[in-house]
Amino acid sequence: MRLLNAVFLISLVAGEACWGQGNAPASNTDRAAAYYHYTLGHMYAELAANTTNRNDYVNLAIENYKSALQADPSSALMAEELSDLYSQSGRMRDGQNDAEQAIKTNPNDLAAHRVLARMYVRQIDAQRGRVNETMLRQATQEYQKITTLAPRDADAWVWLGRLQSASQNVDAAEVAFRKALAVQPDNEDGLTGLATVLGIKGDNSGAAELLKKASEKNPSADSLNRLADAYEQMKEYSLAADTLRTALELNPPNAPDLERKMALFLISAERYDDALQAYQDLVGDDPTDADSYLRMSQIYRQKKDLAKAREASDKAKAIDPNNIQVKLNEVYILQAEGKPADAIELMRGIIQQTDRRSYDPAQLDSRISLLEQLAVMQRLADQTQPAVDSYRQIAALDPSKGAHASANIIETYMSGKEFSKAQEEADNAFRKYPNDIELRVGRASLMAEMGKTDAAAADIKKLLDGKDDRAIQMALSDVYVKGKKFDDAAKALDAAEKISESQEDKIDVWFKRGAMFERQKNVPAAETEFRKILAVMPDNPATLNYLGYMLTDRNLRLPEALAMIQKAVDRDPNNGAYLDSLGWVYFRMGKLPEAEDNMRRAVELTPHDPTMRDHYAEVLFKASKVREAVAQWEVSLQEWQTSSPAELDTAEVAKVRDKLENARVQLARQNGARQQ
Repeated sequence: MRLLNAVFLISLVAGEACWGQGNAPASNTDRAAAYYHYTLGHMYAELAANTTNRNDYVNLAIENYKSALQADPSSALMAEELSDLYSQSGRMRDGQNDAEQAIKTNPNDLAAHRVLARMYVRQIDAQRGRVNETMLRQATQEYQKITTLAPRDADAWVWLGRLQSASQNVDAAEVAFRKALAVQPDNEDGLTGLATVLGIKGDNSGAAELLKKASEKNPSADSLNRLADAYEQMKEYSLAADTLRTALELNPPNAPDLERKMALFLISAERYDDALQAYQDLVGDDPTDADSYLRMSQIYRQKKDLAKAREASDKAKAIDPNNIQVKLNEVYILQAEGKPADAIELMRGIIQQTDRRSYDPAQLDSRISLLEQLAVMQRLADQTQPAVDSYRQIAALDPSKGAHASANIIETYMSGKEFSKAQEEADNAFRKYPNDIELRVGRASLMAEMGKTDAAAADIKKLLDGKDDRAIQMALSDVYVKGKKFDDAAKALDAAEKISESQEDKIDVWFKRGAMFERQKNVPAAETEFRKILAVMPDNPATLNYLGYMLTDRNLRLPEALAMIQKAVDRDPNNGAYLDSLGWVYFRMGKLPEAEDNMRRAVELTPHDPTMRDHYAEVLFKASKVREAVAQWEVSLQEWQTSSPAELDTAEVAKVRDKLENARVQLARQNGARQQ
């Protein structure tokens, strides 16, 4: 046994035995004497751990360890055990004094440096979890000396690497770990240490290669777990999951934890069936595992199997009825089922349940997140003022988010067509937060919506201030599109694309450019942009819907348009815009029952869109439901009348008015015929 079995809380007087020699060459090493004294020291340490007469045994153990080191000063093992003996017998200060005195006598006393280094290491985190910077610095200095005296000591290089890492000297840490591996290429601690450093420096593939080598050398659950973490950093989720599956084959004691982790990697890899199997195995072993039932419900929801999602959710709720995550999952199921009012009510209940007089930082972040989600749900459900109230609660909870809340309030009032309230909020917030970028952009968007395009663009340009700012260029393009200044919008989008680095950023630019071309009625150019997106993201629902609707509205390639729109609806079955597109393509194809069903659902979800009302009226009129069509066209006109100047399309209004008058005439004829 290398360490004592008990911790001693006694204070003893240090012995007076001499330390070993300096960094003696191997020819001066007395192996026999070293082994003899090491055995005695080990025996006395055991006796000290298992008897009440500890003082004498501890003294004898120390004396013999020192004698062993005198006979073989190059032994790292004996120096390690001696330092552990000092520590565990409560004589840390004595051991440190002994080592320091020995080094004063002989600055190159390798054994003393090793003992002292370990003494310092033990005290690095002695301050209630905080790093003792002094001990960290002194331990580092000791291991630097040790590696100078014993450059072939791989373990010393590893310790030096760890200490440099703790000091955030990653370059020095990398050098130390590479030195260790130069001595021992298969040193597991060196491999994992260097892998950690490379991960910090962003070289995740290099880290994974090292961890793979370490796990092949020693295929333990721990080494495979570290390798899986490296794969996760590389976003190689499938490899991470398969690595943990190999670890599970070793039957580690923490198998349930590893299986849960593997299941999460499988979800990230979109291997949903494999993840489901993992969670089913977990609940098979532990039927009270609410978290696994919750995860199963989330996967079924992702797979659009809402019946099984609710079944698994109910099991989780039965086990842990007050679990907030379980309740949130139920909110999302209700949303997916097309029950927004029920989802909002449940979310309000969750917020009420988590109400506190005060919040720690984590609780505050969680509450703000819940309120943000509630506000979005309320906006989508056409609950303008409740959504505004939710945003105001966020600002009250965290005043630093006041500008962000006001920007969202402006947008909420705009989407609810309450433009005077939006203007009042913008004016008040701008006086309070004149330099907040998000608020300035929101205020400019409102100005453009109200027809003040030039003023809005001028204000946004001030935010550029000579910088290449992609987000500002995108906002500028939106302002110009609202004002139908398409040449200027195109320039802003070109500038944004030039500084877009990620694929996602480029997709945003292509989508906005495609929408801009569509508004200009340049169908080929718009389709080119949308096809760019589908080439890299074939299932992007917004793009599928926009392109499908654009083709439908022009009576082009209707079967292809139907396939695209249906794919978008499958991804988001409660999106009013997508359902309107689906109803419209069915109408163009002469399938009136399907068109009517989808149009009805669309206007229920998005009641204030005049174009959707117009489409629904067209379908009803074609189905000879003239009275219902008249009612929808009347609502369409009302919605056009409350639209902003930027959204108002006088040509479309005129068309709706003509269709309404024609329908009224026909309805009057029908009524007259009945009276006769």
